[in-house]
Amino acid sequence: MSQTAGTFVCNHVMYGLLHQLQGKRGQKGGFIHIPYLPEQAAAHPGQASMSVATVRAALETAIAVALEQDDDVKIGGGATH
Repeated sequence: MSQTAGTFVCNHVMYGLLHQLQGKRGQKGGFIHIPYLPEQAAAHPGQASMSVATVRAALETAIAVALEQDDDVKIGGGATH
């Protein structure tokens, strides 16, 4: 669950996806925030950014791990640490 700016939209997308997947065995869903591209962040001082190549590598890794992992990680409060 998103605990940051844009909470409503992010949560709406995630809950909509989870609703679509409800009761469908063997399917997984998730939502990953993607930061600004460096050229976009230039117009938003202090905001995080990441290159397309890094975003792509991160998404490929996230998908690979999700496909390998059978059990969901259950963490409350929107934090992982």
